[in-house]
Amino acid sequence: MTSADELFLGTDAGNDAYREAVERASEAVVEAFAENATPYSGESSASHADRLSAVECLPDEGQGLDATLNGVADRVLSRSVGVSDPKCVAHLHCPPLVPALAAETALAATNQSLDSWDQSPAATHVERRMVEQLCELFGYGPGGDGVFTSGGTQSNFQALLLARNWFARERYGRRVKETGLPHRAKAMRILCSEAAHFTAEQAAAHLGLGENAVVTVPTDDGYRMDPDALDATLADLRERDEDPFALVGTAGTTDFGSIDPLDALADRAAEHGLWFHVDAAYGGALALSPTHREKLAGIERADSLAVDFHKLFYQPISCGALLLGDGDRFDLIERSAEYLNPEEGDLDAPNLVSKSVQTTRRFDALKPYVTFRALGRERLAELVESTLDLADDAAAMLADAPDFEVLNDPTLNAVVFRYRPEGVGDERAGRLNAAIREALLRSGDAVVGRTEVEGTTSLKLTLLNPKTTVGDVGDVLDAVRNRARTITAAEATLQG
Repeated sequence: MTSADELFLGTDAGNDAYREAVERASEAVVEAFAENATPYSGESSASHADRLSAVECLPDEGQGLDATLNGVADRVLSRSVGVSDPKCVAHLHCPPLVPALAAETALAATNQSLDSWDQSPAATHVERRMVEQLCELFGYGPGGDGVFTSGGTQSNFQALLLARNWFARERYGRRVKETGLPHRAKAMRILCSEAAHFTAEQAAAHLGLGENAVVTVPTDDGYRMDPDALDATLADLRERDEDPFALVGTAGTTDFGSIDPLDALADRAAEHGLWFHVDAAYGGALALSPTHREKLAGIERADSLAVDFHKLFYQPISCGALLLGDGDRFDLIERSAEYLNPEEGDLDAPNLVSKSVQTTRRFDALKPYVTFRALGRERLAELVESTLDLADDAAAMLADAPDFEVLNDPTLNAVVFRYRPEGVGDERAGRLNAAIREALLRSGDAVVGRTEVEGTTSLKLTLLNPKTTVGDVGDVLDAVRNRARTITAAEATLQG
């Protein structure tokens, strides 16, 4: 039987076991996942389920770490989506940087909990310093503050939670935290663009306002919120005696990477007394780039903003942050617990639970801390810029190909397109492109995204990987063509 000393850090036996375990796990990752990386194995969901159905996850007796890791390498790692493969281009699912992986190992082993200072003394101050410099990066003044989150979904939810509580206090004189929603809550409205992320509706549902509280504003030809349409929407809401309280701007839509005109939206928010939140989960990394940061002009005027590090900052999942222009507004949700952050506690020892909707919280700030310290802002900016340049090249390649149509002018690194030979109508093109994507996934040739544009299924390249080249994009497009020909030939055989 393995002794307790061998199972935990802090003894010679435990420390040695930890070194060996990390080395063995690293070998398994490299051998089963990284060295033989493909976009995907092609295995079906049913096959995964069947293969794993006989695995006992809670056995009475263990089989040892080596045997367990061998099984993980075979059953899991080798059959995972190859996020570091240049042809894995479907989602906002980045290849993680090696310095960040080292940080992930360290933060997991030290197991700090960011709810109270006495559980995370150094970690608390690392997060605070990271937040301070992130506020500077995005143009906030000395009153800015923030907290690390699990990602954009949590950040957007918490921002709208703060906005709801702020509006109820300012407009209705109601402290929602203590007394619940005001009667007029049924008239409260959140505005975002038609292309905004679904988390606005999700947050409205969680906040007791209902998804119908979200009012979408039409976009322009670049899938950005149209300020004139916003003016008309606000006028219509006032006419119907409804109470808009939050305006969500998007800095990087999921499908097109579009960035709303943030300065113009900030003007409207100020004029109408709205909380202005910017969802920069995708596009926030442009703040690093001297070449592209101007696309975020106006973000410094946001009351709150969400940024994800597990997208264009190349951090392992999960890692995000919510930043506020006025950090005092965290008082809208703060609470005290005698065992964590008593009201009469040590004022020199900050307890970050007051700023989060989580209690136990990982030391995820260590990952960008290590990455920035190891590589520097300039190197990270170069990585981001290379993917934006690649997206422009990919769009040009598609525009020059007679059997493809490109459907957006890339702002970030998302390129939406269709395979459409001459004479193929919308309905046929939609079915064909859906079948192509499924065939590519089944074959393991490429992992390509899918979306709809004007009701017709389309394909998407999300070019987050700095290792992806123009040649890789060309290979993906050739694979699309080849699958299309196979599908068309099979259909012709069936019809004949």
